Amino acid sequence: MASVTVDGGMVRINRPMPWVGRLLSLPLLAASGYLLWNVGLGLRQDFSGFGRLADDLVPVLVFTALGLLVGIPGLILLTFRTFVVLNETLRQIVITRQFGPLNFRRHRNLGDYHFISITEDYDPELTAYDVNLCGSKGTEPITLMSFTKREEADKLASEIGRVLKLPARDYVGTEPDAD
Repeated sequence: MASVTVDGGMVRINRPMPWVGRLLSLPLLAASGYLLWNVGLGLRQDFSGFGRLADDLVPVLVFTALGLLVGIPGLILLTFRTFVVLNETLRQIVITRQFGPLNFRRHRNLGDYHFISITEDYDPELTAYDVNLCGSKGTEPITLMSFTKREEADKLASEIGRVLKLPARDYVGTEPDAD
């Protein structure tokens, strides 16, 4: 569940991996666990005297490599999350993508962004309202969060606009710009 934390001049928006991504990680982790479990059984048998490691070295290495090759993407899908920190005091934006112990951060200058927009994706089956931080032409917008209800998107945009002193513009119902 996404959450927003406002602390003085700082806004932190947590966006974890959707439950579908976490669900997709389970077969990968199960397959990896099975392969690595068999490696462990083979090594236990070799070290307890019922087999020779020299005879089992190639299958142990292959099963270990396959287990890691399948398990690492599963671990990434299970632990992946993104959060955005908007800091009015330092006038910067930090976008962090994290999985497991690894963090990848991108820093942006808050001065490059001039308004908050609310846009609609026009999907006839499931409408989503995106709250974006936008700047001048050529500045890549940052999608802060998506909502299924317009009231929630309006509430977040006004709250962030109040903290960062940026206007909120509602583009729902207008034609998209031709780029």
